[in-house]
Amino acid sequence: MSSSPTRTPGHSHFLSLPDLAARSAGGAVLWANDDVFAEKENLIKPGPAEHRPATFGHKGQVYDGWETRRRRGATADSHDSVIVRLGVPGIIRGVVVDTAWFTGNYPPEVAVEAAFVDGYPTAQELAEKVEWTTIVARHPVNGDTRNPCAVDSPKRWTHVRLCIYPDGGVARLRVHGEGLLDPRFTELPLDLAALDNGGRITGCSNMFYSSPNNLLLPGAARTMGEGWETSRRRDSGNDWVQVRLAGQGVLTAAELDTSYFIGNAPGSARLQGRDGDGEWFDLLPQTQLQPDTRHRFLVDSDRAVTDARLDIYPDGGMARLRLFGRLTPEGLRRVNERWDAAA
Repeated sequence: MSSSPTRTPGHSHFLSLPDLAARSAGGAVLWANDDVFAEKENLIKPGPAEHRPATFGHKGQVYDGWETRRRRGATADSHDSVIVRLGVPGIIRGVVVDTAWFTGNYPPEVAVEAAFVDGYPTAQELAEKVEWTTIVARHPVNGDTRNPCAVDSPKRWTHVRLCIYPDGGVARLRVHGEGLLDPRFTELPLDLAALDNGGRITGCSNMFYSSPNNLLLPGAARTMGEGWETSRRRDSGNDWVQVRLAGQGVLTAAELDTSYFIGNAPGSARLQGRDGDGEWFDLLPQTQLQPDTRHRFLVDSDRAVTDARLDIYPDGGMARLRLFGRLTPEGLRRVNERWDAAA
């Protein structure tokens, strides 16, 4: 049968709030202990789950959701789990565990935990070292149903962990809440690298799979193909891309977005700047990156730059590069000159 919403009294108030876990909001599935039958990444797809009966792959019926193998010898506490990073830190008001199309293979019970973690921990660190807080206690759910659960917590969270008892399939996980602005980023100015602000690519080591121009496009990438990706290096070097900024400016923050690059994200990156033909200097030292993550870094430098260079180690792909800063008086003067000259 088709899935329809369950609107339990007292639960429906949060459904109008945005889904902070959705892929379109910048969410990502970072880890699952098992997804042998259906991929964990399906959990946060923005649309409803689809189903085509009698569509079989090598591992069985193809499901648009997350499905684990059948546990053998399970105890009362045996469970599978998956970790989702929210697109933005926020206060969670409710979750929906949607078991659409899972009828004989849905989990009888679920629980949801949350954590606030600064920075970009690895999946292993999240699974083994982070302290998790229960925000939805273990309770029964129905198959082929949107199961809503209100959350009564005033705290801010960055990650959620869905636990299913003992195993089974979940089509979608929705995490409704209110996003919070990190006060450290309240002074973000213009994106001086953006194509629509006049930024442009001036050099690149490799663009085997896709153009580096994609890095500067507006909006979020919707697929891996909408970013920049290099071929696999077989030497000791690294790939890089160079950007001419909209004008001379002082950078205050950088965003390095590896969204959709999961098995082919760079291991680390370094950001440098220079003014005109001057020497390159570090804006961001070589820093570890995580797959499928929108990284935001403060830039601690008051030196003016006209160009930036992003080195990735050793190779891989990136969805977007944002370089936030303010034009210097000289930079603004030249922007005005170019504008008037083109009249």
